[in-house]
Amino acid sequence: MDAPEIGLEGFSPRAQWTRRGFVMTSLITGFALSMQPVSAETITTDTNGLDAGEVKVPVADGSIPAYRAMPAQGGPFPTVLVVQEIFGVHEHIKDICRRLAKAGYYAIAPELYARQGNPAEISDIQELVQKIVVKVPTDQVMSDLDATTAYAKASGKADTTKLAVTGFCWGGWATWMYSAHNPNLKAAVGWYGSDRKPTELTPKNPLDIAADVKCPVLALYGGADQSIPQETIEKRQAACKAAGKTCEFKVYPDAPHGFNADYRPSYRAEAAKDGWTRMLAWFKDHGVA
Repeated sequence: MDAPEIGLEGFSPRAQWTRRGFVMTSLITGFALSMQPVSAETITTDTNGLDAGEVKVPVADGSIPAYRAMPAQGGPFPTVLVVQEIFGVHEHIKDICRRLAKAGYYAIAPELYARQGNPAEISDIQELVQKIVVKVPTDQVMSDLDATTAYAKASGKADTTKLAVTGFCWGGWATWMYSAHNPNLKAAVGWYGSDRKPTELTPKNPLDIAADVKCPVLALYGGADQSIPQETIEKRQAACKAAGKTCEFKVYPDAPHGFNADYRPSYRAEAAKDGWTRMLAWFKDHGVA
C-alpha cells in the first residue's frame, strides 16, 4: 500500500468503512474506564513552554479529534505521529505527546476510533475489543494517519520531511503497518503490539509486511508479555533481516505488556526509561531531530 504523495487527495477510494459518520467529535478527558483505578505512579507532564491541546484533523469523510503538542516558540519541528493504545487517545497518550514536545518535537495523536465508538465509555477490555477495536479497518487507520501528516504539514509548524511514527499496544501493531505504508517515514518505533485476528478489515499483521517496511523500525517488547509469544517476535525479526531491512528488536526479559504505561500496574520504570531513551536515539540516528 504505497502512498507516494501524502495528502487528502491520496486517500484510498475504497472507503468501505464499517460506520458512516463520527461517534467521537472530541477526545477522552482523563483515562479510559477500562483502566481504572489510575496508578499513583502516573506521570503528568506540564505544558510550560508548550503549545498543546485538542485539534480537529480533516480526513477523507469529515474530521477526527486529535491531541497535538509542540514547543511554543520556533519551528517547524521534526514530526512524530503518536498512535494510541487500545484505549484511544486518553490522558496517557496526551502526556506522551507533551513529553515528545518537551524534547523538541511536533507530536500529534489522532483518535483512530472516532467512527467506531468511544472507548472511554466501556469498562471491560473484552467488550471494548468486540464493540470497537475489531471494527476498525487497517485502511482507515492508514488513511487517517496520512491525513494527520497532511494536517501537520499544513500547519507550518511541522517539518514532515523529518517524520516518525510511534505507537503503543494496539498502536504498536499499527506502527508496523504504517511503516510499510508511508514511504516518507524516516523512522518507526513500536512498543509491544500483538497480532490482530486476520479479517477482511484487518487482513495483515506485522510479519506479513515486515519485508516491505519503508523506514528503520525499532521494536520494544516485554519478555513477560503474554499477548505476544517470543516466537512471533523472532519471526518478525527474521523477516526483516531476510529482506535486508534496518530493524532492531529489544526485549526486556521481566517486563509485562504495557511496561511504559505509568498509569497502570504493568508499569516498569527501568524498562520504560530505557525504551524512551532508545526511541529518541532512534529518531535522531535516522534523521528525525
